[in-house]
Amino acid sequence: MAITLKSTTGKLAALISVAVLGFGTASAATETGHDGSRLDTVLRRGEVKVCTTGDYRPFTYRDANGAYSGIDVDLAKELANSLKVRLTLVPTTWKTLLDDLGRRCDLGMGGISITLDRAKRAFFSEPYLRDGKTPITRCENAARFQTLEQIDQPGVRAIVNPGGTNEQFADANLKRATIVRHPDNNTIFEEILKGNADLMITDATETRWQAKQHPELCAVHPDQPFTFAEKAYLLPRGDVVFQQWVDQWLHLALNDGTYARISKPWLG
Repeated sequence: MAITLKSTTGKLAALISVAVLGFGTASAATETGHDGSRLDTVLRRGEVKVCTTGDYRPFTYRDANGAYSGIDVDLAKELANSLKVRLTLVPTTWKTLLDDLGRRCDLGMGGISITLDRAKRAFFSEPYLRDGKTPITRCENAARFQTLEQIDQPGVRAIVNPGGTNEQFADANLKRATIVRHPDNNTIFEEILKGNADLMITDATETRWQAKQHPELCAVHPDQPFTFAEKAYLLPRGDVVFQQWVDQWLHLALNDGTYARISKPWLG
């Protein structure tokens, strides 16, 4: 039987494709688990590594001694307990969070807003909190900063923490006001108290929390924020198995009283 050049070329291409795909699958299995899921890696390792910034109360906070606290820190402990593995919290920043995901940690937790840009590089769990951007300022200035038009005026100083959605919002919406970039989100509200900035636009949940901690500061219409946003957990892109497990765990936590029990001391 004669073998044509066309059929030989086709078979060769098919063999190369199988070899390449097989190599890729084998590599993924070596890095993550037998079926390519990080869930198997976590279970085999006996440890889940959670990236968190430690600078975004009430979700995540790391004190001077390195101790963590916050809603998502407590929920990370619950997640580890459900997996029956130990928890390791991995420090990260808003600028490096996406790069650290999958490389240094298994998932990200800590008041992470769902954005389309982040969704290009990672998966999100189902959302667990609705939020949005709104101002916080000294209480005597609350009436001055009700709208973006009032805020975006020459001489107004809006402070932001670099690398996250607060900076993105400020850059997109403030053209005449001065944007003050402050690298430490744990001390940023003190800058408003000291008079080094007039206000900050951040998530409504954070404005409520900070207003409780600093009576001189007032959250400006936190029930009617400028934007719509949701909080969720960040997961490696493509790992549907791990995403599904986290979604099921979170769904139960939101409906069996776990989330309410953990968040109440922080949110009231």
